[in-house]
Amino acid sequence: MAPARARPVEAAIALIERRGRYLICQRRAGDVLGGYWEFPGGTRRPRESWEACLRRELLEELGVTVHRLRAVARMRYRYRTCTVVFAVFRGSIARGKPRPLDSQMLQWVAARELRRFRFPPANRRLIERLCAR
Repeated sequence: MAPARARPVEAAIALIERRGRYLICQRRAGDVLGGYWEFPGGTRRPRESWEACLRRELLEELGVTVHRLRAVARMRYRYRTCTVVFAVFRGSIARGKPRPLDSQMLQWVAARELRRFRFPPANRRLIERLCAR
């Protein structure tokens, strides 16, 4: 009998833009894909809406609240060990100044500079889309 397929990991991503630059975070060295850069967000809990997930993750990871969340894409990427489904949102910071509470470092980066950073393979299509604008 074939092994049962695991459910995909579901994660929400925020494209937070300020003055033509996107907020990116560097993962902690000891974490999975440590040292890689990513857009803020995180894993969705069971029965949690995508928007609630993103609001919770941004508060926990950056200490900010967001508003004007707008879904812009849904992506799927298959790693060797799991499949990840991403819901991508655009949003603005409503309150707070981003701080690296759950990452090594934060940076505001112009879209054309995103290719200079090492992102997880699952983010490549999104990076290419942003750089093409």
